Amino acid sequence: MDEYLENNRSLWNGWTRLHKRSRFYDVEGFKAGKSSLEPLELEEVGDVEGKSLLHLQCHFGMDTLSWARRGARVAGADFSEEAITFARALSTDVHVPAEFVCSNVYDLPAALAGGRFDIVYTSYGVLSWLPELDPWAAVVAHFLKPGGFFYIAEYHPFVSMLGDDGRTFEYPYFHTPEPVKLHSTGSYAEPNAPGFSHTEYNWSHSLADVVNAVIRAGLRLEFLREFPYRPSTVLNAEKFEPGLVAPNGWQVELPHVFSLRATRESA
Repeated sequence: MDEYLENNRSLWNGWTRLHKRSRFYDVEGFKAGKSSLEPLELEEVGDVEGKSLLHLQCHFGMDTLSWARRGARVAGADFSEEAITFARALSTDVHVPAEFVCSNVYDLPAALAGGRFDIVYTSYGVLSWLPELDPWAAVVAHFLKPGGFFYIAEYHPFVSMLGDDGRTFEYPYFHTPEPVKLHSTGSYAEPNAPGFSHTEYNWSHSLADVVNAVIRAGLRLEFLREFPYRPSTVLNAEKFEPGLVAPNGWQVELPHVFSLRATRESA
């Protein structure tokens, strides 16, 4: 397992070098005041003014800092050393205070000792990098204050079965201990980056896996929602149609994104 995670860490270090220059992330626009958050998260998370927020798998922290611009006291964690280094520099450049910690999710209680948060947040493209969800959900619960909540917006595991054409099923829905091994070039943000080929390891997790891991961690589910679209600025939104045409000619809507919010009960 360590071999898979170290490979993925190296990959994300390389992707950070690509992404911080990419049009997809538009770092210069962010520095000028643009938010990287989607309307969906803004509506469902709600007002964060004066609240503490921990962002898991934060990459180089644009979402983290966007929450800080809305009044939250923020910390972000990611396993990529280069991403965290750039996140700290970005925080300084935009004069928005934030704490950034380099750690994988599972080891975060040791790396970020003593902190509890009103909100634990994560979004879009995070779960497939995690071999197991029960220890992930336990970390989420560990960092929540009593009465605090966890929020995730993520690509739906059903539509994540689709291949690059957005129409053909290529990947498993149910979890297996061994990851899916993928070979590709560039990245999701820079698909045509010259000379950047890589191997990555991904794990599938069903919607039931996600919900039950959160429940087993002792959190109370507030809502689970599914959406037949991808937000316009999210990964490959233009490649995926709102639905597919079934053999009988009906237009079938597919779930592209789900969101979940769960609360740690007050003591």
